[in-house]
Amino acid sequence: MSVGIITLIVLAIAVGGFFIGRARAMSLVGGDARKLHSLPGYYGQLVLIFAAVPAFAALILWLLVQPMVIEARIGALIAPESIAEGSTRDLVMSDVRRIANGIDQLVAQQVLSEADLRTLSTEQSDLRSRMADVGVALGSDVVQNVFEAAKEYRRISIFARMAMAAVVLLLAVTGAVFAFRRILPDFRARNVSEASFKVLLIAASFVAVLTTVGIVLSLAFETVHFFRLYPAKDFFFSLTWNPQFRGGSDLGIAPLLWGTLYVSFVALVVSVPVGLFAAIFLAEYASKPVRSAAKPAIEVLAGIPTIVYGLFALVTVGPVLRDYFAAPLGIGSSSSSVMTAGLVMGIMLIPFVSSLSDDVINAVPQSLRDGSYALGATRSETVRRVILPAALPGIVGAILLATSRAIGETMIVVMGAGAAARLSLDPFEAMTTITVKIVSQLTGDTEFGSPETLVAFALGLTLFVITLALNVVALVVVRRYREQYE
Repeated sequence: MSVGIITLIVLAIAVGGFFIGRARAMSLVGGDARKLHSLPGYYGQLVLIFAAVPAFAALILWLLVQPMVIEARIGALIAPESIAEGSTRDLVMSDVRRIANGIDQLVAQQVLSEADLRTLSTEQSDLRSRMADVGVALGSDVVQNVFEAAKEYRRISIFARMAMAAVVLLLAVTGAVFAFRRILPDFRARNVSEASFKVLLIAASFVAVLTTVGIVLSLAFETVHFFRLYPAKDFFFSLTWNPQFRGGSDLGIAPLLWGTLYVSFVALVVSVPVGLFAAIFLAEYASKPVRSAAKPAIEVLAGIPTIVYGLFALVTVGPVLRDYFAAPLGIGSSSSSVMTAGLVMGIMLIPFVSSLSDDVINAVPQSLRDGSYALGATRSETVRRVILPAALPGIVGAILLATSRAIGETMIVVMGAGAAARLSLDPFEAMTTITVKIVSQLTGDTEFGSPETLVAFALGLTLFVITLALNVVALVVVRRYREQYE
């Protein structure tokens, strides 16, 4: 039974329990709700909570623990001699999972029966063709021990799914029955319901924190695994990015980091002046009708999907820069370049800078403007010498937030800047960024345990640290500004 079906059944039990519990409360008082301690809906909520919360908690916990338990159990079955030279236990385990999934598909398509599976071995000539039919390629180095581990992996996984379904559904039914039996006219259902929802709200408030912790831990563990296979010194200080999945890879981050910073710099050169001038105009010069029309029009840019910006870079901006600037000047012949991606990304970032800067400028006290005008300053002098210095911390925060957004962009870079990892100052050459290589290293038919795949986690952790530092600095600057004028 799949997780989706289990979830639907638990929801059905919980929703049904709500109406049954409500009906029971009303029946106990002959339909007179005034004789109940709480409103009838609270008695229904009581059944719903006791049916759904324990069941979903057990489901989530089971899904987190089950893979670790199965991996540990199957890992013990793999003999050391089954691990080929140059391979790792993680690579063998990925083969085990892949073969187990292939067997599942063969059984589901009735190509293979459970009886045949007991005697199936890697030496049978038709096994490889059967696996190939469902997209699983068995190499010649797959030994019988690994194949038996895959069959055991599948058997344990099936048993674990059945046990999970039984436990979760039993908890849902048991919780609903327990709450149903507690329903009495004088039972304080409202207190229990509100206390339960308070606990749920507290748990929900920790979701963001736990998600961040989970992201950091997953990146950190896989990064440590990568540095066990590839020297950290070469990763951080090598000037070459040349992944070769057959060995001899150079995985230096320097060209990717340079491309990321270069594209982001061009984007900020475009977005910061335009966004800041737009914010000054909207806050200080525009009339109310113009502001009410112009500000939403600018903010629409933030709602355009990045893939649309990428197509715009690929089809329009890139060819224009190549045909009218790069080619005539003899400085480039490709439509994919840092300038292409930077210009389009800068357009995307304009609403981030303008909207935040506009809010910051409007937050400057009117008394500062009045004092400047009283001293004889013009409007432009007031903007330059009073408003902008007062709003500078908030504007810097907006720029830093836009910078972190630019560093994490992927689709515009893929379609506008290309995928070449190089160190160059020429803005009309194709380059790439860290995010693009994270995607490319994790896609395709690659082994997850290889350094060329695990390097994506090291790249991700590096990018996470950079953007986190920028966000922290931006938040500190903005907070200081806000505290100053509140």
